[in-house]
Amino acid sequence: MDAAGNTGRLLYKIYRALTYGLTPLVHLHLRWRRRRGLEHPTRWPERLGRPSLPRPSGPLLWFHAVSLGEGMAAIPVIKRFVQCRPDLNILMTTTTLSAFEVIKNQLPSSVLYQISLALLNARVSMKSFRLWSQPVLLPLISLMLSKFSLIIPLSSMQAIRFQILQAPPFIINFSGDLKYAIECDASNGETGSIEDLKGQLASRRVWMASSIHRGEEKVMLGVHKALIQVYPDLVTIIVPRNPQHGLEIAQELQKGGQNVALRSQHQRIMPGTQIYMVNTLGELRCLYRLSPVAVIGGSFFPGLAGHNISEAAAAGCAVLTGHHVGHFSHMVKEMQRLNPLSIIQVSGTLELEEAIMELLNDTKVLDARRMAAKQAFCALSHGIIANVWNLLNFHVLRVSLQES
Repeated sequence: MDAAGNTGRLLYKIYRALTYGLTPLVHLHLRWRRRRGLEHPTRWPERLGRPSLPRPSGPLLWFHAVSLGEGMAAIPVIKRFVQCRPDLNILMTTTTLSAFEVIKNQLPSSVLYQISLALLNARVSMKSFRLWSQPVLLPLISLMLSKFSLIIPLSSMQAIRFQILQAPPFIINFSGDLKYAIECDASNGETGSIEDLKGQLASRRVWMASSIHRGEEKVMLGVHKALIQVYPDLVTIIVPRNPQHGLEIAQELQKGGQNVALRSQHQRIMPGTQIYMVNTLGELRCLYRLSPVAVIGGSFFPGLAGHNISEAAAAGCAVLTGHHVGHFSHMVKEMQRLNPLSIIQVSGTLELEEAIMELLNDTKVLDARRMAAKQAFCALSHGIIANVWNLLNFHVLRVSLQES
């Protein structure tokens, strides 16, 4: 074994020793998170590797997602596996409780929710890349990456980062970005609710601000204030990233005398309603169908990293975003490369106001933007699930069955 491999194994043993030593603190931290409602009240020991369900017999394929967005992106792949390989047991895990609450109702009943290794939609942030490529940590990271049978990077730039981190080149393959694998599951009763909302908005002008972070509500409400002077019948749909944030915004607006309808309380959009606050989780993909214009938050202040713009494009919205889009910059560039009209990027309240005003003033411009976003999405999303299935079937399942 070469020196780098030996160094990596030594670092791994040190890492394991440190994690064992910190186990009591991890227990305390998890109990603290459970009291705050950040962990499941009974299933929190799963964080420590203690399964709440017995392992079924036969081959098991494990999907793990850190966030709600990654979990939603994995669902179409899981459904393809259930369809093509019913003999496999599927285990799904997530890091956040919010992801668990949404995803558990959208998975096939045969999937366990709580192995050869594959990284799907693999991404290394610039901050992590700089840290992991340091001489001290690189041998450990290289050792860890060598254990994967397949890495499907998010983009060509991400592939280069994995190669620099010494992932074996032959395990790096492309399939397309799973964030483009959009589906709106109607099995949980959302469709009727969305259609009812669509009826309430039928005679109103509408725009949506989605996935907004703290502070961005000032930008969106500033735009709303300007637009409502020109379009008195306007309804602004606001979807904060955090439902609690949405409740706080609604309470402040109501104190100021504004008529706000809350999604979580099933309040209807009445003739005097100007703002519809969506303080719920897991509905955004379907809610985009309500609005011809969608502004994607998490992108208007430095330090933010954007959110998935393809969901709004898939719904046929004219898509706007700020410039602070982080790793979603590759998605913006891909869509704009296919059609320059597909994504509008603006710098702040005034530019956003002017852009939305133009869209609401000119039906032809609005239709062109909506069509461009939809066409770019369709081009980029074509065949992604099939590509992922083929790669996993060849690099993971075939090899695992040969070795068993």
